[in-house]
Amino acid sequence: MAASRNLSLCLQGLILLFFAYCLIMVIANEVDSCENLHLGQYLCKDAKIDDATQEPENCKDSVAWVECMPAPKISCRLSNGTEFTFSGEEVGFNKTVPCRNVSGYSYRVAVALSLFLGWLGADRFYLGYPALGLLKFCTVGFCGIGSLVDFMLISMQIVGPSDGSNYIVDYYGARLTRLSITNETFRKTQSSP
Repeated sequence: MAASRNLSLCLQGLILLFFAYCLIMVIANEVDSCENLHLGQYLCKDAKIDDATQEPENCKDSVAWVECMPAPKISCRLSNGTEFTFSGEEVGFNKTVPCRNVSGYSYRVAVALSLFLGWLGADRFYLGYPALGLLKFCTVGFCGIGSLVDFMLISMQIVGPSDGSNYIVDYYGARLTRLSITNETFRKTQSSP
């Protein structure tokens, strides 16, 4: 009786092992989505840069889309659910690249106005702050001190256009990226040496 029970348990274990193996084989042969390909399995085209804004042409909400082509003989699932094997020429998916929203204010013009005509408030008028521009005009740039402060703030890109957009800066120009502490980036406490 004990031998038949052990044989029954052994058969149940073998059946369970067989089903686990079949499940693993089905999962292993499952083709993944094209968006989940690893680096080296696809190549993305460069974003087309607009000459006027020096940002990608399709930039919207700080994101631009570029087309990506999977490598030859890579199989993946398209967004509509069909499995496709690529030859390296077809577009398989789109990927996002970060970009900056600009609305027509040039960094070079703002710095030049601030340097040469800041005492008249021309920099603030140009950036869309007419009240501060008028105040600087009436006080001759706050006796020169305000003009110097505004020149430093504009050249460090702390003061920007009034609509909240970014300056038009040459694509490889003096662009600043502000680092801040948010929920995604936090300061780690320093341990004493």
